[in-house]
Amino acid sequence: MRQTPVYIICSPRPLVGKTLIARLLSEFLLLKNGTVTAFDVNLKEPSLLEYLPKITETAEVDDTFGKMALMDRLIIPDGVAKVIDLGFHAFDKFFEMTEEIGFMKEAVRRDVAPVILFVGDTDRVSARSYPVLQRQIPPSALVTVDNEYVVRGELPAAFVRGKTLHIAALPNFLRTYIDRLSFSFSDYLRHEKDSSTELHQWIRRNYLSFRELELSLILQGS
Repeated sequence: MRQTPVYIICSPRPLVGKTLIARLLSEFLLLKNGTVTAFDVNLKEPSLLEYLPKITETAEVDDTFGKMALMDRLIIPDGVAKVIDLGFHAFDKFFEMTEEIGFMKEAVRRDVAPVILFVGDTDRVSARSYPVLQRQIPPSALVTVDNEYVVRGELPAAFVRGKTLHIAALPNFLRTYIDRLSFSFSDYLRHEKDSSTELHQWIRRNYLSFRELELSLILQGS
């Protein structure tokens, strides 16, 4: 049986594009597979639940009940991909919990494949948090997201030694366009007849990057 992927988009910093990446990935998986389950642990930033209410559930890690309820959902090998938009306020609690319960080992035992998408930045908080993930997460499951809209120059060398996923910056007027709650990336691809537009090409590149990431998971699990 193919492994069930669990994508966790995270950063200890606010406003680095986590929800945008979670939206893109969720829509890609929904378009490709016909189903996906997303979790919004993001109470202090723009909410994934507002953008994708039909496939998104809220989750909490502030108490034991909330932590266990979320873990119970993530550890199910049901073949349905999961996407977690992890708010910066929950970063430390979430990964302390996963280490305490041995989440990565239990996931492997149950044929679940967690992938940590860490949105890199040049600040000290990110620099301190990344080694914590490196100690807990196998290199094959840890991906640094290079969001060009946040980091205009080069990412620190420590972030690019492993797997990286590049998200190109969009002009501000297109950012405003895709930030509308009614906007859908997949619908845009379906209905925009001019495939040469900058937005069309940007969405396609990101979808192809997600596809390559998914294929690498399949190869690792085979």
